[in-house]
Amino acid sequence: MKPMNSSLYRRKIFLSALFITAFVFSFTPKITAQYSNWLPYYDEWQNMKSVEPREYICYRVDKPVVIDGKLDDEAWRFIPWTEYFIDIEGDVKPRPYFRTQAKMAWDETYFYFAADMEETHVWGTLTEHDAIMYFDNDFEIFIDPDSDNHHYYELEINALNSVWDLMLHIPYRDKGERDNGWEIPGLKTAVQVHGTLNDPSDMDRGWSVEFAIPWTVLREYANKPAPPHDGDLWRVNFSRVEWLFQIVDGKYQRKEGERSENWVWSPPGVINMHCPEKYGYVMFSTAKPGNAQFKSDPTEPARIILHGIYYAQRDFFRRYNRYASGFRELGIGPDSHERVVKQPIIELTDDGFTASLVVNAGNRERVLRIRQDSKIGFTP
Repeated sequence: MKPMNSSLYRRKIFLSALFITAFVFSFTPKITAQYSNWLPYYDEWQNMKSVEPREYICYRVDKPVVIDGKLDDEAWRFIPWTEYFIDIEGDVKPRPYFRTQAKMAWDETYFYFAADMEETHVWGTLTEHDAIMYFDNDFEIFIDPDSDNHHYYELEINALNSVWDLMLHIPYRDKGERDNGWEIPGLKTAVQVHGTLNDPSDMDRGWSVEFAIPWTVLREYANKPAPPHDGDLWRVNFSRVEWLFQIVDGKYQRKEGERSENWVWSPPGVINMHCPEKYGYVMFSTAKPGNAQFKSDPTEPARIILHGIYYAQRDFFRRYNRYASGFRELGIGPDSHERVVKQPIIELTDDGFTASLVVNAGNRERVLRIRQDSKIGFTP
C-alpha cells in the first residue's frame, strides 16, 4: 500500500474534526450570536446576592422640617445619619474620595430626606425641570414602597436645585420605560452650597440638599399605608453621580467620554441603580430617636432565592428564546433556607413563567412568587 502523504493525512484529520463539530452543533439549541458578547445575568446575580441591603430606622418628627437645604433645623438634631456612601459595585471598588451621608424622617404629611456631600468644586448646568439630571453631578432618591420591584419612584436634583421626578412602572431591564409625566405636586426641595456655585476660581466645601415628599403622592402606588404605621418597611436607596470636569472659558464642563463615579447608600453590586431588590430597608418608627430596634424582613432569604431563579431564567431566554420548565433544564439547583417551608417550583405561563415558594413570613406561612418581569409579591 502506498504511504499517504503526511500533509494530506493532516488535512483529512482536520476535515473530519470539522465535520464532527458541525454535526454536534447542528443538534445544539440555537443560541443568538450576540449572546457571546454579554455577561450572563446569573453571573451578575452572584455578585449581587452576597451584598446585604442596608438598614435604617426612620423616626417620626414632632415638628415639620424647614426645607432650606441647611440641615440645621431642630427636627434633624437627633435623627441619625446613614453610613457613608460607597461605590455602586460595593467594597470591591475603592472608597469614594468625597464623603456623602443622608438622613430620613417623617410626619403625617411628608417623607423627609436630607443629604450632605463633600465637594471641592460645586457646579451645575441644567436648569430645566425634568432634564436628565445625572448629566450634572446630582443626588438621587429611589423609593419602592411595597418591595415588588415595580412602580418605584425616582427623584434627582443638582446643585442648581433643578429637579427630575419620574416613575418606573417596570424596571428598564424588563423592557420598562420611564414615566416623565409623573409629577410630585407639593414637593419641597432646597439646596445649600458651602462655598460658591459655578466659580472655578476657588475651592468649595460641598453642598447639601433637603426634600419633603407628600405622602399623598407616594400613596398612589404604595399598596400599603402612607403615611406608614409604626414598624412598616419600605425600600429606599440613594445615589450620587460625580463627573470629572474641565474648565473651558472660565466655566465648568463635564468631560465627554469619561465614566461618572456612582456612590450609593445600599450598593446593588453591579452598575445599575434599577435593581430594586437591592435597595435598602427603611423601618418607620414612632419611638424617640435612638429608642427603636430594627426588625428585618423575614422574607428576604426567600426573595434572594426567587431572584436567583429570575436571573437564571433571563439567561436561558436570551439563549433559547423561551423559558425553562424546571430546575434541571435551567441548570441550577433550588436553594434552601430555614425560613422556606416548601421548596420553589417553576411553572410556565402564557406570558412567561412564575417561580414560587412557601415562606415563613413571621406570623404565618405565605406563598411568595416572582414573574418573568421581576415583579415579586405574595399571592392573595
